[in-house]
Amino acid sequence: MDQTISRLLAHERIRAARHHLERTEEITLARQAALSAVPAPTGAEGRRAARVAELFREVGLQDVLIDEVGNVRGWTAGAGGSGKRDGAGPVVLAAHLDTVFGPDVNVAVERRGRRLRGPGISDNARGLAALVAVAEAVVAARVPAARPILFAATVGEEGSGDLRGVKYLLNGKDVGAPHAVPLQQPPIAFIALDGAGLERVVHRALGSKRYHVTYRGPGGHSWAAFGVANPANAVGRAVALLADLPPSSPPAPRTTCAVVRLGGGTGLNSIPQDAWLDLDLRSEDPKALAALDATVRATLERALGDENHRRAAATAPLTLERQLVGDRPSGVTPRAHPLVRAAVAANRALGRDAELASASTDANVPIALGVAAIALGAGGQAGDAHLATEWYENTDGALGLVRALLVTAAMADVV
Repeated sequence: MDQTISRLLAHERIRAARHHLERTEEITLARQAALSAVPAPTGAEGRRAARVAELFREVGLQDVLIDEVGNVRGWTAGAGGSGKRDGAGPVVLAAHLDTVFGPDVNVAVERRGRRLRGPGISDNARGLAALVAVAEAVVAARVPAARPILFAATVGEEGSGDLRGVKYLLNGKDVGAPHAVPLQQPPIAFIALDGAGLERVVHRALGSKRYHVTYRGPGGHSWAAFGVANPANAVGRAVALLADLPPSSPPAPRTTCAVVRLGGGTGLNSIPQDAWLDLDLRSEDPKALAALDATVRATLERALGDENHRRAAATAPLTLERQLVGDRPSGVTPRAHPLVRAAVAANRALGRDAELASASTDANVPIALGVAAIALGAGGQAGDAHLATEWYENTDGALGLVRALLVTAAMADVV
C-alpha cells in the first residue's frame, strides 16, 4: 500500500487536486465557519443540509439530492459514467451534519487569530468543510477514478440520532420513510470524516446499547402508603447491583455499563408511581456486548424481584419497562485490510504517525454490514469537544484534507 500512496502522490491529477486543497485553505475555513453557524441539532439538520446541497452543486457534483431522512448525497462519475447508474460499488466519503447542541444554543463563530471558536466548529463543521473541499478538488482536477465516489452528509450521528442517517443510507430502511433511495451496489469502502486531527485511524467500531428503564407501581402517601413497592427503591437497587458488576474479563475487549441519568417522583411526601434510569452499554465486540446486555437485563429483573419481595401483603407489585433508545453496532475493519493500510500509509507519506483507534462514528454501521470502513479526523487541532467553548486551529489542516484525498483515491482505483 505504500507503493500505491507513493504512486498517487506522483500522479498528475492527484498532485493538481492536492494543490487545489492547499491553495484554497482559507475558502475551506470560511465554509467551516459558515456551516458551523447554521444550527443543526440532531433531528433538525434541514437548514445545514440545504446549504451543503448547494455547495455540492457549486463544486460540480452530480445527481445531488436530499433523501427522505435528510442525508445529502452527491456523486462524482466513475470511468463508466454517472456513479448512480454504472453499477460499480462506490467509495463513500461521508461527514455528519448534526451537532450535540440544542436549538437554544448560540452557534455563532468567533475568529481570534488562528483560532475559530464556536459550538460544533470541529465536530463536525470541520468534517463537512473537508468533505466539500475534497469533492471540489476531485472535480476540479478531473481525478480519473475507476469507481464512482459518493459524497454524503448524514443526519443523526450524535447521541439520540443513533446513526439514523448512515443506517438509512446503507440499508434503505427507516421508520416513516417508506420510499427509500438505496445504493444500487454496496460500497467497497466507507470513510467518515469526523472532527479534527491527523494521527487517529478509527477502524474499530465501539458499539452501544442504550436503555430508558422505568419501574412503575401504585405510589401513595409517603407515610400512609409506606410498605408498597417503591419504584425509587427499585432504581436504587438496580443502580447498586449494576455498580457491582465485575469489570470486563478478560480486559480486552473492554466492555462497560454506565448509569448515566436517573429520576422520578412528584413531591417530598409521595412515594412515586414511577422512577427511571438511563443506561449506556458499550463494547468493541458484538458478542461481549450481547453478553453484557443479557447480564444487565437479568440485573434489572433482579432489582424488580427484590423490591416486590419486600412489599406489604396484598399490595400491587411493581412492573418493569425497558425501552431501547440507542443501538449502535460494533465490529472491526482488520488492520490488514487495504483501507486501513491505505490510511496508515498516507499518514506515513505525510510524515505523521498513525494511531489505530476505537470510537463510535458513522463507520460503525458499514463495519457491521461487512463493508470496510474507517473514520478519520480532517486535519488541524481542536479542543473542548461537545462544549460551547469548542475551538479549532488550522495547524496542518491541509494535511488532513490531503490524507482524505489519498485514501479515497486509493480505494477508488485512480488510474
